Amino acid sequence: MLRLTQASGFAFAVLGAVCFSFKAIFVKLAYRYGVDAETLLALRMGYALPFFIAMGISVSRREPRPLSHRDLGMLGVLGLTGYYLASYLDFLGLHYITAALERLILFIYPTLVVILSAVFLKKPLARALYLPMGLCYLGIALAVGHDLDPAHAGSNVLLGCALVFGSTLSYALYLMLSGEEVKTLGATRVAAFASTIACLLSLAQFAVMRPLANLVQPWQVHALGLAMALVSTVLPIWLIAVAMRRIGAGPTSMIGTLGPVLTILFGWIFLGESLGTIQLVGATLVIAGVLLIGRKKA
Repeated sequence: MLRLTQASGFAFAVLGAVCFSFKAIFVKLAYRYGVDAETLLALRMGYALPFFIAMGISVSRREPRPLSHRDLGMLGVLGLTGYYLASYLDFLGLHYITAALERLILFIYPTLVVILSAVFLKKPLARALYLPMGLCYLGIALAVGHDLDPAHAGSNVLLGCALVFGSTLSYALYLMLSGEEVKTLGATRVAAFASTIACLLSLAQFAVMRPLANLVQPWQVHALGLAMALVSTVLPIWLIAVAMRRIGAGPTSMIGTLGPVLTILFGWIFLGESLGTIQLVGATLVIAGVLLIGRKKA
């Protein structure tokens, strides 16, 4: 029975990594139909909103502790930084860079958590983290250099990298701030409420910036928006939560390192993105750096 539980936990973790890896693919495919970032984000969040509301209601019934005004304020901040702003900047960046490069930049968030914790929480930055952080940024530099090659690049690659880096920074800030809330409210409750707030913010942004008629899109755009909501948002959150309960956070995180490799592979298969040796070397360095950071922090 224990082996079956562990095997299913590993399966859920792998499937969660696969689902997360498809998000950038869905976005890039939707952009081919001329949809803008604000409309696409509204579709994704609008389709996901009922599921997050249901998740929040379900977990609140199991967790009788009421939310204080401070809790609501912090959940608002977490929804703003971790799910709304990070998603919006990511969608904007994907206009300019490949799905593979986007995933690699997003994957360096552990390095930013370490740096932000050192700056704002006064946690010492251990010397042992210098090498793995250096590996991460060297890997990103190689991947960016690959995409700057005129044979592979689109326009404004550096702008796209800056936007996705901003997304990564926003998500790292969310992780740094969410620690205390996760301890008191639970990870699922925080994710459900912060995601619900992010969905509402995304819909409000669309209402301010775009006419309602923009929601009239080809069925393919709506299908991709629904796929992003279910396959790359709601489902992987649940899969990763189950995997962590069955095999622990460490093994789940290690399996998550498959993400950049999977996105590079999916980008090559579904988007026709180039698959170069330098790009793969860069991905290897980033993954190695993140794994080493995980070991040092543990």
